[in-house]
Amino acid sequence: MRDVTDDLMLLHGFTHTGASWSRVGAALGERYRPLAPDLPGHGRAGAVRPADLTRALAGLRPLLGDGVVLGGYSMGGRIALHLALAEPARIRRLVLVGASPGLADPQERARRRAADDALADEVQASTAEAFARRWARTPVLAGLPDDVAAEVHADRLRSTADGLAAALRGLGTGALPSLWDRLDELTMPVTLVAGGRDEKFRAIAGRMAAGLPAAKVIVVPGAGHAVHLEAPDAVAEVLAAG
Repeated sequence: MRDVTDDLMLLHGFTHTGASWSRVGAALGERYRPLAPDLPGHGRAGAVRPADLTRALAGLRPLLGDGVVLGGYSMGGRIALHLALAEPARIRRLVLVGASPGLADPQERARRRAADDALADEVQASTAEAFARRWARTPVLAGLPDDVAAEVHADRLRSTADGLAAALRGLGTGALPSLWDRLDELTMPVTLVAGGRDEKFRAIAGRMAAGLPAAKVIVVPGAGHAVHLEAPDAVAEVLAAG
């Protein structure tokens, strides 16, 4: 097993912060010190504007070492893909959990962007507490054990309604360009992790693997979309491998 210290970066999903990787970090053990920054609009970076891809990549580049294992969950996975394409020589391996390269169809992407903008308006008119409870009821996120759900809720309260609204507008699925036609540029090994209960992202992982030069898919039985929260030991094992 490789001794990883500063060369492991983990990017969180929408409404989360870097603290959401704490269970994975604990499972990695004392030899591993994963760097898990807060992305624009979230947690300690909640006031960063614009909360968009350009600002996110500008903040992440200085944190990269050489030969980094880069992991990302959901929104963080999309950003990780963009970062890997921007800095391929610095990424040794890519691990994506419940992630997608975006929406290839321009009309579908435009509809999603409009929906995200409308939801952002609702978030700003609400509170972080109210939105956190609403977001937790999203079907793809259902099924978290009670203790994990409580941790996730507390993590969401580290962000503000304004910050999350800005992230929706600038880092949402509709805001980012599709990378489906650029997957073949990612020549580093890529591991795609999906939960056994997450039918949508299992299918996406299979499609992505077909377009990547060196990819494998790992399905974690019994887990949903947020595999790193439900099965941190399994995700830690994937990150530490190779």
